[in-house]
Amino acid sequence: MAAYLALARRRSRAPLEISLLRPEGPVLWGHATAQARIAALLQIATRLRAQIPRLSLIVTTPPEIGKPEHLDEWCIWQELAEDTLQNGEVFLAHWRPDVCLWTGGHFKPALIHLAQQKNIPMFLIDADEAGLGATHQRWLPELTRANLRAFETVFARSGTAAQILRRLGVSSEMIEVTGPLQEGRVALECSESEREEMGQILAGRQVWLAAMVQRNELKPILDAHRKASRMALRLLLILVPDDETDGDEFLDVLKDEGFSTAVWSDGEVPDETCQVLLADTWGELGLWYRLAPVTLMASSLTPGHGGSDPYEPAALGSAVLYGPHVGHYLSAYSRFAAAGAARIVKDADSLSAALQQLMAPDQAALMASAGWGLASEGAEVTDRVIDLVLDTLDALELS
Repeated sequence: MAAYLALARRRSRAPLEISLLRPEGPVLWGHATAQARIAALLQIATRLRAQIPRLSLIVTTPPEIGKPEHLDEWCIWQELAEDTLQNGEVFLAHWRPDVCLWTGGHFKPALIHLAQQKNIPMFLIDADEAGLGATHQRWLPELTRANLRAFETVFARSGTAAQILRRLGVSSEMIEVTGPLQEGRVALECSESEREEMGQILAGRQVWLAAMVQRNELKPILDAHRKASRMALRLLLILVPDDETDGDEFLDVLKDEGFSTAVWSDGEVPDETCQVLLADTWGELGLWYRLAPVTLMASSLTPGHGGSDPYEPAALGSAVLYGPHVGHYLSAYSRFAAAGAARIVKDADSLSAALQQLMAPDQAALMASAGWGLASEGAEVTDRVIDLVLDTLDALELS
């Protein structure tokens, strides 16, 4: 380590530059060594903010990962390139993180050494064989051993990773084998009485949901609904605009297209002849996901919007359809598609065909079951990490 730090004292070829101010309140630092880990860190921070609203997240990545496309205003991205003492001092002095979650491995020895000197509580999560076998860690194992001493707790992805950690000197008492850290979602809430009431109103009817709909997606969605309704005469579409202020414009289109419509913001509920329920209010997706066996996650049929989060409907047992433009959630949809938990549609015809297939309850149930498995996978390790951070911030009197 002494030799490495002597080398790391060289002046950086491209010194770290930081233009943003440190946010007020506690700062959680999460280092992600893969895109999927960025999503998992965002989920952890989102849930932490439900209990600590002033908390901010600093996400750092190596250069090959690049900037995430979809970040909330309380989340800041910082690339970590050259591992020099100069860069490490600039980073830690500016952001002053209160807690660090380092994922995978692939350590930056100088930065971790400095964080340890500054007594920043650090936890290694999702430690895996690849991260513990990076080139400099294989050839200079003493660096890895020294870095591992900086972490207060280590969560190993597998038993094999735990064995490697023990060979590198981590005591068994510090290691927990938790399985992979994966993105997932906690189910959105809703009023149970409202759910029961709407469930009775919709009893016996086939229902599907189009959520986060953009203006330029409305026409193909309505065309698909019209075609699917020929096979299911009492089919009801619950239509949720991405921007609730678009409700009046959506209603004008629905009237022009000749659809019998109930408007939720006016206190209307669908009767037997209603074809579309325009759910033009904010914050009630938890209700609609529970009522609809099939959900189209819109903002994805046309370019420029980036898609919508598939974990939300999946966590509540709704089968997921999506369009081709899901750049903000690409890793999530890749997981869903590989597991048979979501189906891509490209236009009114393919959407109509998918709806007609999923109107069969067994087909929708198969897809929904696969999606629910992904949404709940890894929940235990996520809960464990959240408890660890909360306990640490409590001890620091920052929660």
